[in-house]
Amino acid sequence: MFKTYEETLDFLYQNLPMFQRVGAAALKLDLSNTWALCDILGNPHSKFKSIHIAGTNGKGSTSHMIASVFQSAGYKTGLYTSPHLKSFTERIRINGKEISEHHVIDFVNRIHPAIESLKPSFFEITVAMAFDYFAEQKVDMAIVEVGMGGRLDSTNVITPELSVITNIGWDHMDILGDSLEKIAEEKAGIIKAGIPVVISERQPEVEEVFKKKAFAMNSKIYNATDQITVRPHEEEGQVAFDIYDGGTIAFKNLVLPLQGRYQQKNIGGVLQALKLMEIMGWKLMPEHIRAGLENVVSLTGLKGRWQVLNKKPFIVCDTGHNLDGITEVLKQIKAQTYQHLYFVFGMVKGKDVSAILKLLPRHAYYFFCQPKIPRALDATALCEQARDYGLTGEVIIDINEAIHKAKATAHADDMIFIGGSTYVVAEIDNL
Repeated sequence: MFKTYEETLDFLYQNLPMFQRVGAAALKLDLSNTWALCDILGNPHSKFKSIHIAGTNGKGSTSHMIASVFQSAGYKTGLYTSPHLKSFTERIRINGKEISEHHVIDFVNRIHPAIESLKPSFFEITVAMAFDYFAEQKVDMAIVEVGMGGRLDSTNVITPELSVITNIGWDHMDILGDSLEKIAEEKAGIIKAGIPVVISERQPEVEEVFKKKAFAMNSKIYNATDQITVRPHEEEGQVAFDIYDGGTIAFKNLVLPLQGRYQQKNIGGVLQALKLMEIMGWKLMPEHIRAGLENVVSLTGLKGRWQVLNKKPFIVCDTGHNLDGITEVLKQIKAQTYQHLYFVFGMVKGKDVSAILKLLPRHAYYFFCQPKIPRALDATALCEQARDYGLTGEVIIDINEAIHKAKATAHADDMIFIGGSTYVVAEIDNL
């Protein structure tokens, strides 16, 4: 069968429909393939303990933070996330170390007959691969991030120790529903019978959805903001967080490598989740929590969350790609000090382009680009639409050429922001 990693990956990319590349056509909106794959593999999803994390924004950061704390506490910790930025193997990690190319080849060769008969999606295969690997490696805990939605997401075959829902926002409306309530119902699909659920951000418009689902499943619901208060402030030029638990200071001057102020919304859910896991018997001491949060990037390999790439000029990239995510990024850009602002900006199809362009600062200069995937929004069309909203700039299709032009244009006291899509950030050289 497959002998090299390159030909194995080529088979996965070319023969299995992949949402990141082709969009909704790749989705299998039921769990039958995942159940079938798990059955063929000996039901690995039932052989490890897990925490399941859904949400519109923040689920990736939340997953990495929780995993980092478990690692710091000495537990063998699996982490499944998607999509990857640079390498396929980023999706599946144990204690921050990516699955080996050998394991990928071996898994695809073992499962090849099932691929031929079931015709699964790319995502279904990667979920099965992750669960098989975590079971084989006997992880103590696996942190599993939902791909999209929740109810019909392939990861939803697990019965976790705890479910976490970060927030609900406008994204993938063509698939998940045209109202926040419908989107929330899909995310609430990860709530399992008798399993507690943490809601990171209280949102009045969807609160009742979660309450009803939790009640129906006999699951205790915890709104993190009822107990945990997170206050950001500046500490020697960096964003630091003071965290209060029930009014008592729990962590003072916590400085994360994740410097986005929007992490304030995620940290509360993380702390509430860890608190519940400690009650369940997991030994997660304050020193483990601080070490895990302060070293989340080095321990887990997380990239692209308000990641500072250069100081002069100040260059930042962020994977925020929907209305809520970009709104939070823009708040932080507004708080920066600079002479001139430049954007290297691209998007993919299926987003609310008009709503996002309406928010972007008119005083910035834009280099419109597009990632090398079929779902990419044409940079020229994006530029033309942006002009309707008073935005000025030029088209440089290649992302790294656009970055090079922005750097050549900017002075030391200027700022360059790179983003608009996860796939724009993914193509940055040397990220």
